Amino acid sequence: MYKARIKIHPRSVTGIFATWRWAMVWFTQLLYYGLPWLEWNDRQAVLLDLVNRKFYIVGLVLWPQDVFFLAIILIISAYALFLFTAVAGRLWCGYTCPQTVYTEIFMWIEEKIEGKRSARIKLDQAPLDGRKFSLRALKYGAWVLLALWTGFTLVGYFTPIKTLWGEFWSWNLGPWESFWIFFYAAFTYAFAGHLREQVCLYMCPYARFQGVMFDPDTLVITYDPERGEPRGSRKKGVDPRSVGKGDCVDCDICVQVCPTGIDIRDGLQYECIGCAACIDACDDVMAQMNYPKGLIRYTTENALEQHWGWKEVVGHIVRPRIIIYTVILVGITLALIWGLANKADLRVNVLRDRAILSREVEGGLIENVYRLQVMNVTEQAHRYTVSVSGLEGIKLEGNAAIEVPSVTSKSFPLSVRVPLESGKQGAHTIYFDVKAENNDKMAVHEKATFLIP
Repeated sequence: MYKARIKIHPRSVTGIFATWRWAMVWFTQLLYYGLPWLEWNDRQAVLLDLVNRKFYIVGLVLWPQDVFFLAIILIISAYALFLFTAVAGRLWCGYTCPQTVYTEIFMWIEEKIEGKRSARIKLDQAPLDGRKFSLRALKYGAWVLLALWTGFTLVGYFTPIKTLWGEFWSWNLGPWESFWIFFYAAFTYAFAGHLREQVCLYMCPYARFQGVMFDPDTLVITYDPERGEPRGSRKKGVDPRSVGKGDCVDCDICVQVCPTGIDIRDGLQYECIGCAACIDACDDVMAQMNYPKGLIRYTTENALEQHWGWKEVVGHIVRPRIIIYTVILVGITLALIWGLANKADLRVNVLRDRAILSREVEGGLIENVYRLQVMNVTEQAHRYTVSVSGLEGIKLEGNAAIEVPSVTSKSFPLSVRVPLESGKQGAHTIYFDVKAENNDKMAVHEKATFLIP
């Protein structure tokens, strides 16, 4: 009914692309594991506080009303993915995708415990004995610890991680924290430890629709058949043309290092995640044979057919779709930066209390009752003064000064009175002005309706 899986044991490889891949592993994981422990203004620097509906991102505090910023960030991510893919294929998959990153880490642990590729293959084929059991137990135990720490860190972005750490050691974790720690740990363990390439081949939608984002000028990992064929073995240093062969020595090392187990010599395939391990491996073999490097390399379909050099390749990278993607991406990014820079530090909503209709009070005055929802989105407490205008003789009844703690929304009832002769019967527009006492820039001019019976 379906193709049986043949377990892949990727061979370790060194080279410029392997160095870049591990640099991205270090960068992404230091960022992921380290961010929750950083502090800012006596709180966690990055905290997505779903319970209190506030997102803290360093010096920025986002409320539910700021959800459009999240939408813009997602749009930027999508356009960045389109741009990078159109320029150089699956860079995301090969260098920063969590599946690639964690599989790389899990395979490193596996190699350190069970040995190189040949030793791992022999261990798989060997019967279960004390040595095999102890090695597997040690490997699986290390994987479980890493997966649990990964799940714990994820939850630490939503529950203050220091609080979570104390609850963990006191066996006082809440049910939801426990569930998500073990849920994410289980998926990390299964995906990076056992499923590995199957996630990329059968579960990831990006592998399926990547082809529509490629064009003949997209940089992809390519085998040069004109130079490499016919392939075959020969002694080191032998001129391949003298024996009627191409530069490919048919060593299959490019297949052995591939994490998805494909042969890049068969052409571009959706299984290729763009990790460039085959480039590093082939360049190493070419160097040992005293042949020029680049039998497998980053190039484009047009460059391969028309024998372009790097100058022509780079010249064709700047093409209409790349320009369009870049312009849109830069425009949306600038709009996001402008929006965040001009985000209001004070928000006010004025609601007339519908439970209390306008009424006549002592002194021949007409009174309307309002509720001011004042939102202080800064991380400092502020004292605000409230004034009202719009009708002759209008005034506030009671205290015109209110205090709101940092990153807090509070509701205040206010009564507004006007003389009966201030206007005709019906609805009249009035304005509330709310200003911070210590910051003239924090001011809101809000419209409301006053009813005169």
